[in-house]
Parts: sequence; structure tokens; C-alpha cells
Amino acid sequence: MDFTFSEEQQAAAEAARGVFADVAPDSVPSPSMVVGAVADDFDRALWARLAEADLLSLLLDPEEGGAGLDAIALCLVLRESAKVLARVPLLEHSAAVATIQAHGGPEPRSALVARAGRGELVLTVAASGRTGHDPAELAVTARQDGDAWLLDGVQTAVPWAQTADHIVVPARSTTGDSRTLLAVVPRGQEGTDIAEQISTTGERLGELRLESARVPAASVIDSDGAWEELRDLLTTGTCALALGLGERVLRMSGEYTGKREQFGFPVATFQAVAMQAADRYIDLRAMEVTLWQAAWRIATRAPGALPAAGDVAVAKIWAAEGVRRVVQTAQHLHGGFGADVEYPLHRYHAWAKQLELSLGPAAAHEEALGDLLAAHPLS
Repeated sequence: MDFTFSEEQQAAAEAARGVFADVAPDSVPSPSMVVGAVADDFDRALWARLAEADLLSLLLDPEEGGAGLDAIALCLVLRESAKVLARVPLLEHSAAVATIQAHGGPEPRSALVARAGRGELVLTVAASGRTGHDPAELAVTARQDGDAWLLDGVQTAVPWAQTADHIVVPARSTTGDSRTLLAVVPRGQEGTDIAEQISTTGERLGELRLESARVPAASVIDSDGAWEELRDLLTTGTCALALGLGERVLRMSGEYTGKREQFGFPVATFQAVAMQAADRYIDLRAMEVTLWQAAWRIATRAPGALPAAGDVAVAKIWAAEGVRRVVQTAQHLHGGFGADVEYPLHRYHAWAKQLELSLGPAAAHEEALGDLLAAHPLS
């Protein structure tokens, strides 16, 4: 089997490294040092550089001005972004635009896709549900009213909700077969309200409240599997972010323990330190192989013993548990420096906790994997 990346995928990763090279993880206030959000908006200057490098249109077709690449290329870019804690909605935006391109009608495709690929519009996704643990598609109902749909419900922890131009909202239809729809809701739409929430990272989240919010039928995606594909791509992208963050943290730990001395020797040479670092390296390699398996299933639609959601669940289990262990070990090996607000590790720790719980903790995905195994017994 050949696990090497294509030239196009490697070029995307190289372009991302170039864009992120000058990003400072502590370029905004620490979440430990401010009351409320660390900033009112995401990094617009970085967003513009990503657009100039054509990294916002990776998944779009060439006729839409995109590169025509796949989930693997996106995950490579996300991996690089997490190493510097890039404050941009790259995952949510890319996944939403790709879904609209693949499943949306002519009107949203013509109005949103090309402009979003150029960074002129920003999209996000309400994927956390009402509590952050219940299925997102059950948090909002949609009832048909003439040539429109009326949405009612609450979606919590919507990333970048206050600054995105459109929010993709999954909703359960109350008519017919109770299928899941995806409504593309403009920010400020009548019948919507966004209450501010603050994430573990200090970034702004939004609690999206919908009360008979009217969305034209042309802006609603009702094709089978659209929500499941979007959710799998978001979850796999979260795993890529966790991997990139974990790799950077382990590197920080190696650099620190290689310089800090006790009894005249670098602490990295002590067996107890080396064994802990080795365990975390194994975690990262497991996170990596399960990530690429999930991304490959999404990108190729290759058949398997389980649906692609099974590989996504395995990847998220490893990502959630692995990134938590990596940052906890790093805090231990750094001693007091790990909690020093002038040292970047505490910020990585906060982001790791957010990624661990985003789109469900390991336990939620273990339950989902169990349901898939029960529904698809392995012969």
C-alpha cells in the first residue's frame, strides 16, 4: 500500500507552512488574562493571506476557481494551522462551502461558492446541537411553509457565529420522513438571535436561537447524506487540528527538556522523562494513522467493513484521548513553566481541551462506533 501524499497535496501543505510561518501563537491576549473573549473577530489579515494563497478554495472545483483537491489536502493544511493556533474559521468555512458545492441548488452555489473560495464571504456550521453532546440535527426543527422553511430551536457553541456571513444549520424536518436538512442562514436573518458564549480557548462562540426563522427553499439542502458528509468532514478536520497541535507541543517538550538540566544533565536524558515522551510519540502516530484512514475514506468513498463514519469515530477517539495526554505530559515535563502565561504552552493546553470535546468527546464516539458495529457485524 502507498501512503505517500500526491504532489498536489504536498504543495498545499507547503503553501500552508509559508502562510503560517509568521503567525505568533501569543499574538492575542491569553484566555487566562482577560475577562470575556480574547478578541472580537478572527484574524482577518491571516484570512486574506490564506485567500491569496488559494487555501480557502482547496475543495472547490476548478470551474469555481478552486484546486479540486480532497479532504486529505484540507487536513494537511489544518494540521499546519494548529501548530501556530491560527485564529481563522478554516475548517468550518471549507467544509460548509464544499457541502454547498456538492449538494446545494443552483442559487446558493452561484451566490456563495466562488465568493467564499475567494474569502469574500465567511461561512460556519452549527454542529454542536443544543447541549454539545446531543445530535446537532435534533436541536432544530424545520417545517415547510409555502416556498420556504421555518426553523425553530437552539444550536450552541457555533464557532465564529458573530462574524460569519452565513451559518449552515442542520435541522430535522417535521414533515414526511423526518429527514435532516441543511439550511444556509444569513447572519442577521429575521427570527434569529445570537447570544455570546466564550470557549475554553477564549474565542467567541455563539448560541444560535431560531424562532420561526424563514429560509427560502432554494437555500435549504435536502439531499440524502449531505449532513452526514459534512459532519464527518468537520470531525476529521478536528482530528487534523488535534494532531498538528499535539506535534507542536511534543516538540516544545523536547526542546525544553533538552535544555533544562538537573544534576548536571539535561532532564531529557532521564529514563522517566524519555519514557513519557516516547508514550506521547506513540499517541501521535496512532492519531496520525487513524486520521489519514478517515480522510482517505472520505476522499475516495472507498467501501469498507463499516461505513466511513466508523473510521471517523476511531480517529476522533484517538484524537480526543491522545491530544489530552500529550498536553498533560507536556505540562508535567515543563514544571512551572507550563502554567506561565508568558510561555505559550498554557494556550496550547486550552486549545487542546477545546479540540478534545469539539463534536463530541471520545466516549460519544465510542458509543457511535458501538452502534455501527452492532448494525454492521464483522464477518
